[in-house]
Amino acid sequence: MNQNESGEADKATRVESDSLGEVHVPAAALWGAQTQRAVDNFPVSGQPMPPAFIIAVARVKQAAAEANASLGLLDSNHCDAITDACRALIQGEYTDQFPIDRYQTGSGTSTNMNVNEVIAAIAVGNGVKVHPNDHVNMSQSSNDVIPTAIHISCVAGVMEQLLPALSHLRGVIYEREALLSEQVKTGRTHLMDAMPITLGQELRTWREQILAVEKRLETVVEELLAVPQGGTAVGTGVNALPEFSRQFVKFLKAGSGYSFRTMDHKFVGLSAVDGPVALSSQLRGLGIVLTKIANDLRWMNSGPIHGLTEISLPALQPGSSIMPGKVNPVIPESVAMVGAQVIGLDSANAVAGQSGNFQLNVMLPLVGGNLLDMIGLLANATSMLADKSIAGFTVNTEALDAGVGRNPVLVTALNPEIGYSLAAEIAREAYNTGRPVIDVAEERSGLSRERLERLMDPLKLAQGGNT
Repeated sequence: MNQNESGEADKATRVESDSLGEVHVPAAALWGAQTQRAVDNFPVSGQPMPPAFIIAVARVKQAAAEANASLGLLDSNHCDAITDACRALIQGEYTDQFPIDRYQTGSGTSTNMNVNEVIAAIAVGNGVKVHPNDHVNMSQSSNDVIPTAIHISCVAGVMEQLLPALSHLRGVIYEREALLSEQVKTGRTHLMDAMPITLGQELRTWREQILAVEKRLETVVEELLAVPQGGTAVGTGVNALPEFSRQFVKFLKAGSGYSFRTMDHKFVGLSAVDGPVALSSQLRGLGIVLTKIANDLRWMNSGPIHGLTEISLPALQPGSSIMPGKVNPVIPESVAMVGAQVIGLDSANAVAGQSGNFQLNVMLPLVGGNLLDMIGLLANATSMLADKSIAGFTVNTEALDAGVGRNPVLVTALNPEIGYSLAAEIAREAYNTGRPVIDVAEERSGLSRERLERLMDPLKLAQGGNT
Protein backbone atom coordinates (compact mmCIF):
# COMPACT_ATOMS: atom_id res chain seq x y z
CA MET A 1 0.00 0.00 0.00
CA ASN A 2 1.49 3.37 -1.00
CA GLN A 3 1.45 6.44 1.24
CA ASN A 4 -1.65 7.90 -0.38
CA GLU A 5 -3.55 4.63 -0.10
CA SER A 6 -2.45 4.30 3.54
CA GLY A 7 -3.71 7.78 4.33
CA GLU A 8 -7.05 7.01 2.72
CA ALA A 9 -7.25 3.77 4.71
CA ASP A 10 -6.56 5.67 7.96
CA LYS A 11 -9.45 8.02 7.18
CA ALA A 12 -11.89 5.24 6.29
CA THR A 13 -14.87 5.06 8.61
CA ARG A 14 -17.95 3.02 9.25
CA VAL A 15 -21.27 4.18 10.67
CA GLU A 16 -22.30 3.06 14.16
CA SER A 17 -25.38 4.11 16.08
CA ASP A 18 -26.48 4.50 19.69
CA SER A 19 -29.44 6.08 21.47
CA LEU A 20 -28.42 9.52 20.20
CA GLY A 21 -28.15 8.49 16.56
CA GLU A 22 -25.40 7.72 14.08
CA VAL A 23 -21.69 8.44 14.42
CA HIS A 24 -18.68 7.79 12.20
CA VAL A 25 -16.09 5.43 13.70
CA PRO A 26 -12.67 4.53 12.24
CA ALA A 27 -13.20 1.44 10.11
CA ALA A 28 -10.48 -0.58 11.84
CA ALA A 29 -11.51 0.35 15.40
CA LEU A 30 -13.05 -2.24 17.67
CA TRP A 31 -14.92 0.39 19.64
CA GLY A 32 -18.40 1.65 18.83
CA ALA A 33 -20.50 4.78 18.88
CA GLN A 34 -20.30 5.67 22.56
CA THR A 35 -16.52 5.44 22.60
CA GLN A 36 -16.26 7.57 19.49
CA ARG A 37 -18.49 10.24 20.97
CA ALA A 38 -16.20 10.40 23.99
CA VAL A 39 -13.10 10.61 21.78
CA ASP A 40 -14.71 13.53 19.95
CA ASN A 41 -16.02 15.20 23.12
CA PHE A 42 -12.87 15.14 25.27
CA PRO A 43 -9.78 16.32 23.35
CA VAL A 44 -8.21 17.47 26.63
CA SER A 45 -4.81 16.00 27.52
CA GLY A 46 -4.00 13.23 25.06
CA GLN A 47 -3.60 10.97 28.11
CA PRO A 48 -5.85 7.90 28.09
CA MET A 49 -6.53 5.91 31.22
CA PRO A 50 -3.46 3.85 32.20
CA PRO A 51 -3.25 0.30 30.79
CA ALA A 52 -3.40 -1.08 34.34
CA PHE A 53 -6.79 0.55 34.77
CA ILE A 54 -8.14 -1.02 31.57
CA ILE A 55 -6.90 -4.39 32.82
CA ALA A 56 -8.78 -3.82 36.07
CA VAL A 57 -11.99 -3.02 34.19
CA ALA A 58 -11.49 -6.19 32.16
CA ARG A 59 -11.18 -8.14 35.41
CA VAL A 60 -14.52 -6.66 36.49
CA LYS A 61 -16.14 -7.73 33.21
CA GLN A 62 -14.70 -11.23 33.44
CA ALA A 63 -15.83 -11.79 37.02
CA ALA A 64 -19.25 -10.25 36.26
CA ALA A 65 -19.78 -12.58 33.29
CA GLU A 66 -18.83 -15.60 35.39
CA ALA A 67 -21.11 -14.44 38.20
CA ASN A 68 -24.02 -13.87 35.81
CA ALA A 69 -23.50 -17.31 34.30
CA SER A 70 -23.43 -18.93 37.75
CA LEU A 71 -26.78 -17.26 38.49
CA GLY A 72 -28.33 -18.50 35.25
CA LEU A 73 -28.50 -15.03 33.68
CA LEU A 74 -25.89 -15.56 30.94
CA ASP A 75 -25.55 -18.65 28.79
CA SER A 76 -22.23 -20.43 28.46
CA ASN A 77 -21.57 -19.25 24.89
CA HIS A 78 -21.88 -15.59 25.84
CA CYS A 79 -19.95 -16.10 29.06
CA ASP A 80 -17.08 -17.88 27.34
CA ALA A 81 -16.92 -15.27 24.58
CA ILE A 82 -16.79 -12.43 27.12
CA THR A 83 -14.25 -14.10 29.41
CA ASP A 84 -12.00 -15.04 26.48
CA ALA A 85 -11.99 -11.42 25.34
CA CYS A 86 -11.29 -10.23 28.89
CA ARG A 87 -8.32 -12.58 29.20
CA ALA A 88 -6.87 -11.08 26.03
CA LEU A 89 -7.18 -7.58 27.49
CA ILE A 90 -5.69 -8.70 30.80
CA GLN A 91 -2.73 -10.15 28.90
CA GLY A 92 -2.10 -6.76 27.31
CA GLU A 93 -3.64 -7.24 23.90
CA TYR A 94 -5.63 -4.53 22.06
CA THR A 95 -4.03 -1.70 24.04
CA ASP A 96 -4.59 0.70 21.15
CA GLN A 97 -8.36 0.31 21.44
CA PHE A 98 -8.77 2.51 24.54
CA PRO A 99 -8.22 6.08 23.34
CA ILE A 100 -10.53 8.06 25.62
CA ASP A 101 -8.96 10.96 27.50
CA ARG A 102 -8.86 10.53 31.27
CA TYR A 103 -10.47 13.98 31.63
CA GLN A 104 -13.88 12.69 30.62
CA THR A 105 -17.26 12.19 32.19
CA GLY A 106 -16.76 12.07 35.95
CA SER A 107 -18.35 8.65 36.39
CA GLY A 108 -15.99 7.05 33.91
CA THR A 109 -18.97 5.90 31.83
CA SER A 110 -17.01 6.54 28.66
CA THR A 111 -14.21 4.17 29.68
CA ASN A 112 -16.70 1.58 30.90
CA MET A 113 -18.52 1.64 27.55
CA ASN A 114 -15.22 1.65 25.67
CA VAL A 115 -14.29 -1.64 27.35
CA ASN A 116 -17.81 -3.01 26.85
CA GLU A 117 -17.71 -2.22 23.14
CA VAL A 118 -14.23 -3.64 22.57
CA ILE A 119 -15.05 -6.87 24.41
CA ALA A 120 -18.26 -7.22 22.39
CA ALA A 121 -16.37 -6.63 19.14
CA ILE A 122 -13.73 -9.24 20.01
CA ALA A 123 -16.50 -11.73 20.81
CA VAL A 124 -18.31 -10.97 17.54
CA GLY A 125 -15.02 -11.45 15.72
CA ASN A 126 -14.85 -14.88 17.33
CA GLY A 127 -18.31 -15.74 16.07
CA VAL A 128 -20.51 -14.96 19.10
CA LYS A 129 -23.01 -12.11 18.94
CA VAL A 130 -22.43 -10.20 22.16
CA HIS A 131 -24.09 -6.89 23.03
CA PRO A 132 -21.96 -4.35 24.95
CA ASN A 133 -24.81 -3.30 27.27
CA ASP A 134 -27.06 -6.33 27.49
CA HIS A 135 -24.32 -8.92 27.90
CA VAL A 136 -20.96 -7.34 28.82
CA ASN A 137 -22.50 -4.77 31.16
CA MET A 138 -25.09 -7.15 32.66
CA SER A 139 -25.78 -6.54 36.39
CA GLN A 140 -23.44 -3.55 36.32
CA SER A 141 -23.31 0.22 36.06
CA SER A 142 -20.40 2.48 35.30
CA ASN A 143 -21.02 3.84 38.78
CA ASP A 144 -19.89 0.62 40.46
CA VAL A 145 -17.54 -0.69 37.74
CA ILE A 146 -15.19 2.31 37.79
CA PRO A 147 -14.70 2.60 41.58
CA THR A 148 -14.24 -1.16 41.74
CA ALA A 149 -11.61 -0.91 39.00
CA ILE A 150 -9.85 1.82 40.99
CA HIS A 151 -9.61 -0.55 43.96
CA ILE A 152 -8.45 -3.49 41.83
CA SER A 153 -5.80 -1.57 39.91
CA CYS A 154 -4.42 0.13 43.02
CA VAL A 155 -4.22 -3.09 45.02
CA ALA A 156 -2.30 -4.72 42.17
CA GLY A 157 -0.05 -1.69 41.71
CA VAL A 158 0.87 -1.42 45.38
CA MET A 159 1.36 -5.16 45.85
CA GLU A 160 3.19 -5.91 42.59
CA GLN A 161 5.17 -2.70 41.97
CA LEU A 162 5.47 -0.45 44.97
CA LEU A 163 5.91 -2.77 47.95
CA PRO A 164 8.57 -4.89 46.18
CA ALA A 165 10.45 -1.69 45.30
CA LEU A 166 10.27 -0.49 48.91
CA SER A 167 11.44 -3.85 50.21
CA HIS A 168 14.40 -3.70 47.83
CA LEU A 169 15.30 -0.18 48.97
CA ARG A 170 15.07 -1.22 52.60
CA GLY A 171 17.37 -4.17 51.94
CA VAL A 172 19.96 -2.01 50.20
CA ILE A 173 19.91 0.47 53.07
CA TYR A 174 20.30 -2.35 55.61
CA GLU A 175 23.41 -3.65 53.87
CA ARG A 176 25.07 -0.22 53.88
CA GLU A 177 23.88 0.46 57.42
CA ALA A 178 25.60 -2.63 58.78
CA LEU A 179 28.89 -1.73 57.10
CA LEU A 180 28.81 1.84 58.44
CA SER A 181 27.67 1.13 61.99
CA GLU A 182 30.88 2.56 63.50
CA GLN A 183 31.56 5.35 61.03
CA VAL A 184 31.10 8.46 63.16
CA LYS A 185 29.97 11.73 61.62
CA THR A 186 28.76 15.08 62.85
CA GLY A 187 25.04 15.16 63.51
CA ARG A 188 23.16 18.21 62.33
CA THR A 189 20.13 20.04 63.64
CA HIS A 190 18.98 23.26 61.95
CA LEU A 191 21.68 22.36 59.39
CA MET A 192 24.20 23.26 62.12
CA ASP A 193 26.76 20.98 63.79
CA ALA A 194 25.27 18.90 66.59
CA MET A 195 26.32 15.88 68.62
CA PRO A 196 27.99 12.98 66.76
CA ILE A 197 26.06 10.06 65.31
CA THR A 198 27.10 7.14 63.16
CA LEU A 199 26.38 6.98 59.47
CA GLY A 200 24.74 3.64 60.20
CA GLN A 201 22.28 5.38 62.53
CA GLU A 202 21.46 7.89 59.83
CA LEU A 203 20.82 5.11 57.33
CA ARG A 204 18.73 3.17 59.83
CA THR A 205 16.51 6.23 60.19
CA TRP A 206 15.71 6.03 56.48
CA ARG A 207 15.12 2.29 56.74
CA GLU A 208 12.71 2.70 59.64
CA GLN A 209 10.83 5.37 57.70
CA ILE A 210 10.47 3.05 54.72
CA LEU A 211 9.31 0.18 56.92
CA ALA A 212 6.64 2.41 58.47
CA VAL A 213 5.44 3.41 54.99
CA GLU A 214 5.16 -0.25 54.00
CA LYS A 215 3.00 -1.00 57.04
CA ARG A 216 0.72 1.95 56.34
CA LEU A 217 0.34 0.91 52.70
CA GLU A 218 -0.56 -2.63 53.73
CA THR A 219 -3.29 -1.23 55.98
CA VAL A 220 -4.76 0.84 53.14
CA VAL A 221 -4.63 -2.14 50.76
CA GLU A 222 -6.70 -4.11 53.25
CA GLU A 223 -9.36 -1.39 53.08
CA LEU A 224 -9.29 -1.35 49.27
CA LEU A 225 -10.00 -5.09 49.12
CA ALA A 226 -13.64 -4.20 49.85
CA VAL A 227 -15.29 -3.35 46.51
CA PRO A 228 -18.70 -1.81 45.75
CA GLN A 229 -19.50 -3.95 42.71
CA GLY A 230 -23.15 -4.89 42.84
CA GLY A 231 -24.30 -1.45 43.93
CA THR A 232 -25.02 -0.65 40.25
CA ALA A 233 -26.43 2.84 39.64
CA VAL A 234 -26.87 4.40 43.09
CA GLY A 235 -25.88 1.71 45.60
CA THR A 236 -29.16 -0.15 45.85
CA GLY A 237 -28.19 -2.90 43.40
CA VAL A 238 -31.02 -2.27 40.93
CA ASN A 239 -30.89 -4.69 37.93
CA ALA A 240 -28.56 -7.05 39.80
CA LEU A 241 -29.63 -10.08 41.82
CA PRO A 242 -28.93 -9.94 45.56
CA GLU A 243 -26.53 -12.86 45.14
CA PHE A 244 -24.55 -11.15 42.37
CA SER A 245 -22.02 -9.29 44.53
CA ARG A 246 -21.05 -12.40 46.49
CA GLN A 247 -20.63 -14.40 43.31
CA PHE A 248 -18.71 -11.55 41.72
CA VAL A 249 -16.05 -11.36 44.44
CA LYS A 250 -15.68 -15.15 44.40
CA PHE A 251 -14.70 -15.06 40.73
CA LEU A 252 -12.69 -11.85 41.13
CA LYS A 253 -10.62 -13.48 43.88
CA ALA A 254 -9.98 -16.50 41.67
CA GLY A 255 -8.99 -14.40 38.69
CA SER A 256 -6.85 -11.80 40.46
CA GLY A 257 -5.31 -13.79 43.29
CA TYR A 258 -6.29 -11.13 45.86
CA SER A 259 -8.82 -11.56 48.66
CA PHE A 260 -11.41 -9.07 47.50
CA ARG A 261 -14.66 -8.91 49.43
CA THR A 262 -17.97 -7.20 48.87
CA MET A 263 -18.48 -3.83 50.53
CA ASP A 264 -21.23 -4.03 53.14
CA HIS A 265 -22.83 -0.68 52.27
CA LYS A 266 -22.07 -0.16 48.60
CA PHE A 267 -23.34 3.42 48.63
CA VAL A 268 -20.01 4.39 50.22
CA GLY A 269 -17.96 3.08 47.30
CA LEU A 270 -20.05 5.01 44.76
CA SER A 271 -20.63 8.31 46.50
CA ALA A 272 -17.18 8.59 48.08
CA VAL A 273 -13.59 7.64 47.31
CA ASP A 274 -12.41 7.57 50.91
CA GLY A 275 -10.30 4.42 50.51
CA PRO A 276 -8.53 5.68 47.38
CA VAL A 277 -7.98 9.08 49.02
CA ALA A 278 -6.47 7.31 52.03
CA LEU A 279 -4.11 5.51 49.67
CA SER A 280 -3.28 8.83 48.03
CA SER A 281 -2.29 10.33 51.37
CA GLN A 282 0.02 7.39 52.08
CA LEU A 283 1.59 7.75 48.65
CA ARG A 284 2.11 11.43 49.41
CA GLY A 285 3.74 10.37 52.69
CA LEU A 286 6.12 8.11 50.78
CA GLY A 287 6.93 10.98 48.43
CA ILE A 288 7.85 13.07 51.47
CA VAL A 289 10.05 10.29 52.91
CA LEU A 290 11.87 9.79 49.61
CA THR A 291 12.41 13.54 49.31
CA LYS A 292 13.92 13.66 52.80
CA ILE A 293 16.31 10.84 51.92
CA ALA A 294 17.16 12.46 48.58
CA ASN A 295 17.91 15.80 50.22
CA ASP A 296 20.07 14.18 52.92
CA LEU A 297 22.07 12.50 50.18
CA ARG A 298 22.43 15.76 48.26
CA TRP A 299 23.68 17.60 51.33
CA MET A 300 26.15 14.87 52.31
CA ASN A 301 27.42 14.76 48.72
CA SER A 302 27.73 18.56 48.42
CA GLY A 303 31.10 19.92 47.41
CA PRO A 304 33.55 18.57 46.52
CA ILE A 305 35.55 21.49 47.93
CA HIS A 306 33.18 23.85 49.70
CA GLY A 307 30.41 21.48 50.74
CA LEU A 308 29.98 18.81 53.37
CA THR A 309 31.75 16.22 51.23
CA GLU A 310 30.80 13.40 53.56
CA ILE A 311 29.99 10.95 50.78
CA SER A 312 30.48 10.76 47.04
CA LEU A 313 27.51 9.60 45.00
CA PRO A 314 28.17 7.58 41.84
CA ALA A 315 29.15 9.82 38.92
CA LEU A 316 26.49 9.00 36.34
CA GLN A 317 26.68 11.83 33.81
CA PRO A 318 28.37 15.20 33.18
CA GLY A 319 26.65 17.84 35.27
CA SER A 320 27.07 20.98 33.24
CA SER A 321 27.03 22.13 29.66
CA ILE A 322 29.50 24.91 30.51
CA MET A 323 31.53 23.82 33.57
CA PRO A 324 33.84 20.92 32.70
CA GLY A 325 34.24 18.23 35.32
CA LYS A 326 31.11 19.15 37.26
CA VAL A 327 29.07 16.13 38.41
CA ASN A 328 25.67 16.60 40.01
CA PRO A 329 23.50 14.39 42.28
CA VAL A 330 21.08 13.68 39.45
CA ILE A 331 19.30 10.67 40.98
CA PRO A 332 18.31 12.41 44.23
CA GLU A 333 17.20 15.40 42.15
CA SER A 334 14.97 13.17 40.05
CA VAL A 335 13.56 11.52 43.18
CA ALA A 336 12.80 14.92 44.71
CA MET A 337 10.89 15.90 41.57
CA VAL A 338 8.86 12.71 41.84
CA GLY A 339 8.09 13.64 45.43
CA ALA A 340 6.88 17.08 44.35
CA GLN A 341 4.69 15.61 41.60
CA VAL A 342 3.18 13.02 43.94
CA ILE A 343 2.33 15.71 46.49
CA GLY A 344 0.63 17.70 43.73
CA LEU A 345 -1.36 14.70 42.51
CA ASP A 346 -2.45 13.99 46.08
CA SER A 347 -3.77 17.54 46.34
CA ALA A 348 -5.80 16.94 43.18
CA ASN A 349 -7.11 13.70 44.66
CA ALA A 350 -8.13 15.52 47.83
CA VAL A 351 -10.17 17.98 45.79
CA ALA A 352 -11.65 15.09 43.83
CA GLY A 353 -12.56 13.33 47.06
CA GLN A 354 -14.77 16.27 47.97
CA SER A 355 -16.73 15.88 44.74
CA GLY A 356 -18.99 13.09 45.93
CA ASN A 357 -22.40 14.70 45.47
CA PHE A 358 -25.19 12.58 46.92
CA GLN A 359 -24.87 9.08 45.37
CA LEU A 360 -21.87 9.51 43.06
CA ASN A 361 -18.39 10.97 43.03
CA VAL A 362 -17.89 12.67 39.68
CA MET A 363 -14.09 12.69 39.50
CA LEU A 364 -13.49 8.94 39.43
CA PRO A 365 -11.27 8.82 36.31
CA LEU A 366 -9.06 11.58 37.75
CA VAL A 367 -8.55 9.68 41.00
CA GLY A 368 -7.92 6.36 39.25
CA GLY A 369 -5.45 7.82 36.79
CA ASN A 370 -3.62 9.88 39.40
CA LEU A 371 -3.21 6.98 41.82
CA LEU A 372 -1.72 4.72 39.17
CA ASP A 373 0.62 7.52 38.07
CA MET A 374 1.71 8.01 41.68
CA ILE A 375 2.30 4.30 42.24
CA GLY A 376 4.35 4.00 39.06
CA LEU A 377 6.43 7.11 39.72
CA LEU A 378 7.17 6.12 43.31
CA ALA A 379 8.03 2.52 42.44
CA ASN A 380 10.46 3.62 39.75
CA ALA A 381 12.00 6.36 41.88
CA THR A 382 12.41 3.98 44.83
CA SER A 383 14.27 1.39 42.78
CA MET A 384 16.40 4.05 41.12
CA LEU A 385 17.36 5.59 44.45
CA ALA A 386 18.34 2.19 45.84
CA ASP A 387 20.40 1.01 42.89
CA LYS A 388 21.95 4.24 41.59
CA SER A 389 22.60 6.20 44.78
CA ILE A 390 22.49 4.31 48.06
CA ALA A 391 24.06 1.07 46.86
CA GLY A 392 27.05 2.81 45.31
CA PHE A 393 27.99 5.89 47.32
CA THR A 394 31.46 5.98 48.82
CA VAL A 395 32.25 7.38 52.26
CA ASN A 396 34.83 10.15 52.63
CA THR A 397 36.14 8.77 55.92
CA GLU A 398 38.91 11.33 56.43
CA ALA A 399 36.54 14.24 56.01
CA LEU A 400 34.04 12.75 58.45
CA ASP A 401 36.67 11.96 61.10
CA ALA A 402 38.29 15.38 60.80
CA GLY A 403 34.95 17.14 61.06
CA VAL A 404 33.96 15.26 64.19
CA GLY A 405 37.28 16.06 65.86
CA ARG A 406 36.91 19.79 65.22
CA ASN A 407 33.29 19.96 66.36
CA PRO A 408 33.00 22.31 69.38
CA VAL A 409 29.58 20.84 70.20
CA LEU A 410 31.40 17.82 71.66
CA VAL A 411 31.74 19.95 74.77
CA THR A 412 28.07 19.10 75.46
CA ALA A 413 29.34 15.87 76.99
CA LEU A 414 31.02 17.92 79.73
CA ASN A 415 27.82 19.62 80.93
CA PRO A 416 27.28 17.21 83.84
CA GLU A 417 30.91 17.69 84.96
CA ILE A 418 31.56 21.43 84.52
CA GLY A 419 28.14 23.01 83.87
CA TYR A 420 26.54 24.54 80.80
CA SER A 421 28.07 28.01 81.13
CA LEU A 422 31.72 26.94 81.25
CA ALA A 423 31.10 24.38 78.52
CA ALA A 424 29.66 27.15 76.34
CA GLU A 425 32.73 29.31 76.92
CA ILE A 426 35.03 26.43 75.95
CA ALA A 427 33.02 25.76 72.79
CA ARG A 428 33.09 29.44 71.80
CA GLU A 429 36.85 29.69 72.33
CA ALA A 430 37.50 26.51 70.36
CA TYR A 431 35.36 27.82 67.50
CA ASN A 432 36.94 31.30 67.48
CA THR A 433 40.51 30.01 67.64
CA GLY A 434 40.08 26.97 65.41
CA ARG A 435 41.70 24.78 68.05
CA PRO A 436 40.50 21.26 68.89
CA VAL A 437 37.86 21.53 71.59
CA ILE A 438 39.59 18.91 73.71
CA ASP A 439 42.73 21.08 73.94
CA VAL A 440 40.75 24.08 75.16
CA ALA A 441 38.80 21.89 77.57
CA GLU A 442 42.00 20.49 79.02
CA GLU A 443 43.20 24.02 79.79
CA ARG A 444 39.95 25.34 81.26
CA SER A 445 37.87 22.48 82.66
CA GLY A 446 40.20 21.08 85.32
CA LEU A 447 39.58 17.57 83.95
CA SER A 448 42.43 15.27 82.96
CA ARG A 449 43.18 14.52 79.33
CA GLU A 450 42.32 10.88 79.91
CA ARG A 451 38.95 11.83 81.43
CA LEU A 452 38.21 14.23 78.59
CA GLU A 453 39.04 11.64 75.96
CA ARG A 454 36.67 9.22 77.62
CA LEU A 455 33.86 11.75 78.04
CA MET A 456 34.22 13.16 74.54
CA ASP A 457 34.77 9.93 72.61
CA PRO A 458 32.65 10.50 69.46
CA LEU A 459 31.74 6.83 68.97
CA LYS A 460 30.65 6.41 72.59
CA LEU A 461 28.63 9.61 72.35
CA ALA A 462 26.97 8.35 69.17
CA GLN A 463 26.06 5.16 71.03
CA GLY A 464 24.43 7.15 73.82
CA GLY A 465 27.03 6.95 76.57
CA ASN A 466 29.96 9.07 77.78
CA THR A 467 30.75 7.85 81.29
